[in-house]
Amino acid sequence: MTRVFTASVWQEGGRYVAQALEVEVASQGETVDLALANLREAIELYLEPPSTGGSHP
Repeated sequence: MTRVFTASVWQEGGRYVAQALEVEVASQGETVDLALANLREAIELYLEPPSTGGSHP
C-alpha cells in the first residue's frame, strides 16, 4: 500500500526543515533533498507497527 503525504519545506538557520502536513512528523537536512529523504524515513518509522518482542517485563 502506498500513501502520499504533502510536505512543507522551509529554511531555518543554515538547515532545511521538512514537515509532513497529514501527520505530526518533521525532519531536517543540509539540503532540501536531504530534508525530504530524512522526512520519508521518519514517516516510515512513525507508521511502523509497534514491536511486540521488547525487553520490558
